[in-house]
Amino acid sequence: MKKSYLFSMIKWSIIFLLLTHFSFGQNPDYEKFDIDKSAKDSIMYTKLKAKMGKTKIGRQIYGFLFRDVYNSNVLKNEISKLEANPFAQYEGKTIGKIIIRQLDIFGPSVNDTTRRGNRFERFASKNFHTNTREKVIRKSFLLFKEWDKLSSQTLKDTERLLRANPIIHDVRILVNERKESPWIVDITVIIQDVWSINFDVGASSLKDFKIGIEDRNFQGNGHSFLNKVTWRKDDPYQDFGARSIYTIPYIGKTFITGQISAIHERDLTQFSVRAFRPFLTVDTKDAGAVELGYYKIREYKRLDLLGKELVYQTGYYYSDIWYGHAFKLKGARASQRLVVAGRRTSYEYGTRPEVRPDTNKIYWNRTTILGSVGYSTRYYKRDILIYGFGRTEDVPTGSLISFTFGREQTEFGARNYAGLQYANGTYLNNDKGYLYYLASAGTYLKKKEAQQGILSLQSFYFSPLMKLGNAQTRNFINLGFTYGINRDPVDYLNISGSDGIVGVNNSSLIGDKRLTLGFESVLFSKKSLVGFRIAYFTFANFGLVSLRSVPLFNSTLYQGYGIGLRIRNENLTFKTFQIRIGYYPNLPNTNSLFRFGFDSIQPLRLRDFDISAPTIIPLR
Repeated sequence: MKKSYLFSMIKWSIIFLLLTHFSFGQNPDYEKFDIDKSAKDSIMYTKLKAKMGKTKIGRQIYGFLFRDVYNSNVLKNEISKLEANPFAQYEGKTIGKIIIRQLDIFGPSVNDTTRRGNRFERFASKNFHTNTREKVIRKSFLLFKEWDKLSSQTLKDTERLLRANPIIHDVRILVNERKESPWIVDITVIIQDVWSINFDVGASSLKDFKIGIEDRNFQGNGHSFLNKVTWRKDDPYQDFGARSIYTIPYIGKTFITGQISAIHERDLTQFSVRAFRPFLTVDTKDAGAVELGYYKIREYKRLDLLGKELVYQTGYYYSDIWYGHAFKLKGARASQRLVVAGRRTSYEYGTRPEVRPDTNKIYWNRTTILGSVGYSTRYYKRDILIYGFGRTEDVPTGSLISFTFGREQTEFGARNYAGLQYANGTYLNNDKGYLYYLASAGTYLKKKEAQQGILSLQSFYFSPLMKLGNAQTRNFINLGFTYGINRDPVDYLNISGSDGIVGVNNSSLIGDKRLTLGFESVLFSKKSLVGFRIAYFTFANFGLVSLRSVPLFNSTLYQGYGIGLRIRNENLTFKTFQIRIGYYPNLPNTNSLFRFGFDSIQPLRLRDFDISAPTIIPLR
């Protein structure tokens, strides 16, 4: 890399870290912070509440605007207690009654079930939301039943899977020993749903608008039903668009998810049916999926940096089936499994660009048979304020190694495939934060020569939760390197958006190799406005990308710096709203160094260490 690039990256990294108070060594006393600051916040808001409570109007305004959230989910002390696995002392006892207790979606929390919402919150919870039906929870969501022998790991897994469900805000499981029969325990499952109705409405004029509605808990059955229409009268490709997707998260007691999709939009037409079951827990022995569908996709490609953008229309029939089985080896830990899996996929194109033996390989008609052997270790640790705004988050820790092999039959002959992946994620010693990395390598082989292939290393870090004034903060680092081997000109990488430079959508930032580095510091405010909580963030991103004719370190170091805020109510299924302003000093084909963005994003989730279907490692 050129010295000027190294100096620029180091200089701006140091400035960014100083501005955001980034410190690996800072390790505050969480309990003292929670107690002291919660006490100060409580005094402040108690005084405000007392002043506004002198009149009826003041009480109504306070009750509508503010929620007393300072002593609920944000307590690190509460999360630490749960890490000891409170179910271990009941291991092997017989489960008697299972009691399902469902909370109002507004007001109480699983950590403070006695709290009552204000009048409006209670009215909305009772009249505009249907809680998940109790029989659905019992039949489809619980990993245990009455008169089973209690397994502490099964109870922890049940809590985690319920929290991972998009219709559930949070959950706690309590075990109560019977005094007259101490060998029998009763279990109470405390569940709080999220608001299930989600709207997606936007318009620039009567000629350009979209209207969408999604019920993620249709009639309390846990089913998701999404419907959306778009209208762009002056669009040269398609004016009217619509999509409808119906999802059943778990069918009966099988833990199989079913989904039907019908989409006809500007750049995507899709009709598909899918049923799948992942390795939900370490104890899940069998997993797999079946998918059949037709896809019609409009893609926008560049053959070089300065060339004209081309429009590629593709249409194909797709079929996919895979099955995997997990084995527990003798002498292995309870969290370790050997997984063997097989998969068959098929692409049959009806519409596509011109293909030849050495051109546009990603559009070949092909049938692929893959097998994989992997070994994984899976644990989970509860934490807060990572991607959520106070809800309990299950952070996966552990490792996996997986070897994939197979053969692809194409219209231009057969070729073999081999790929290897290794991942590891752990909380660092002495409370230094969490570190995850994934290394991947894969390639097609024909006549002992490598064809399309990829080398990749992705790494992610977040710091401990740290005290900063009256709030709390975390810092995040992302490092990524991807190298494409013998890729076609239309099969390339980009460093826009989540792939590198945040807030950028630039089709000129392409290549077959990429190096990105990103920093983000997030300040979680303790204020809550009508149930919405705010997080402020600053970011700095750096990226190198180049085509095969240009060495990576001889390319331009693209940069982006900015600030913004995110707003979210964890009791709603709405996406996180984000406002961002960024400074981009050297982007090509742009008229301004500054960019403003307002959008909605789905909360991210950390990658797990379950081994899934054998997969061709994608270039992305």
